[in-house]
Amino acid sequence: MPVSSGKAFYSAFGVTSTGSQRYLCKGTVDGKPCGKTFSVTSKSTSRQRLTHKNKSIFKLIVNKVPVRRIAEIEEIALQTVYDKIDFIHRQCLAFASERESKLPDMPIRRLYISVDRQDYVINWSRRDDRRNTMVSAVASADNTSQYIFAMHLNFDPRLDPETIEEDAKQIADIHLPTPHRKYARLWMASDYLASMAASKKSKTSGSLEGDIAATYSSSEKREDVEISDEPTKDEKLPDRGMQTHSEYTLYGHFLYLRHLLASVEKLRFFLDQDSGMRAACLAAFQEGIKSRRVDAFYVRINKMMTVDQKRRLINESNRAIAKVMKENPTLNKREAVLMLLRQRIQQAKLIGKWKDRWVFHPLATMNEPEKALCHLTDLGDLEPDHAAWLYNRASLHGVDSYFNRVRRRQSLLERSISSQSNTGRVWSGYAPYSPNQVQKLLDILRVVQNYVLKGGKDKKTPAMRLGLAKGPVKYEDILYFTGP
Repeated sequence: MPVSSGKAFYSAFGVTSTGSQRYLCKGTVDGKPCGKTFSVTSKSTSRQRLTHKNKSIFKLIVNKVPVRRIAEIEEIALQTVYDKIDFIHRQCLAFASERESKLPDMPIRRLYISVDRQDYVINWSRRDDRRNTMVSAVASADNTSQYIFAMHLNFDPRLDPETIEEDAKQIADIHLPTPHRKYARLWMASDYLASMAASKKSKTSGSLEGDIAATYSSSEKREDVEISDEPTKDEKLPDRGMQTHSEYTLYGHFLYLRHLLASVEKLRFFLDQDSGMRAACLAAFQEGIKSRRVDAFYVRINKMMTVDQKRRLINESNRAIAKVMKENPTLNKREAVLMLLRQRIQQAKLIGKWKDRWVFHPLATMNEPEKALCHLTDLGDLEPDHAAWLYNRASLHGVDSYFNRVRRRQSLLERSISSQSNTGRVWSGYAPYSPNQVQKLLDILRVVQNYVLKGGKDKKTPAMRLGLAKGPVKYEDILYFTGP
């Protein structure tokens, strides 16, 4: 129970030597008074030195300044920068927790949420083993407000690999069927080696339809269709902390969203073509799908096009839309696109072993020049106009835009470059040496994205558009947040 619950649960019990309020617990344990006392600091910066540098370091962190350069600019030790990152991370989590605790009870009419994953490279730390560690974070973004609801990394920093491996060995965990294991959610060394040997990365075919078919074909060959982790010989498990299986991260992510968005009237999920993501979404929201509160779509975009190819496709789509408008003078451009969509829904292509129905969107844009859509929760009860309207809203632009911002604003998370001399391995002077830093930076930037940064024609933050803030939040409001 929080201290704000009142005198029925706690009573004031003096102050500490630093001036923080102490409280006495008035609860009972097994019928006996608890009697424990504790203090609640009145300042988030208690025991800190150099508090005047907090704001500038906070801003440097989210503006792509490398850690060593921050130490140089602020004239502080490198360890002090890492200590400040830990402090800022704690404050961001506390601030976001208080604000987002309102979401499960907020009456929101509709949300259009795009979901995808982004990979990050962790540098090797030993010259005798120059393999990288690859971690992946799944994120969900509201396409309308640009609010990032969650971003979860497939990594647990609390666990020691040696301890877990030894315990698994003692209880013969590795010999059990995977779902029955004590450590089923964690990557064990023997499983990682076996998966590495069996890994077969799917190749691109050069066409969007071919790539969709290749993804299905790749998933068919897996022992478990939901498992998409495919480590290569140039990758290894982290030295500290433990990597979790992607399917467990995905299930946790969608179950968290189910709790967070419990009061939303209608939810539309737009997912990257990933069988694990599909399974996690449909399992977490099965009741909402049956009640027609929730719908889910696959969205696949051709991201390998050159600028000239994109422009050619845009010109072709504009001519096709103009032709429809000429034949139907009462239609505007949006209505013409919906008419073409209705036709294409009727002519949907069956792709993959499961004969999923894919529709190719008639409108090309620079961000999504060639886009294919698959309605995963089609129960055959939608009117043609309503179906076309939903297909037209399907997009990954919300989460893709945020992924670009992560790369642009975090030097540790920018895309590393491999060279022919590295034979597939990559090393970046700015990349982190611990996955734990990745999650901290992702948490920090998510709060800044949602509450601090203004954008769009309305010059509002995502939290303002969603109704979680009345105005832009200042960096100081997060740094010195102490609770409601």
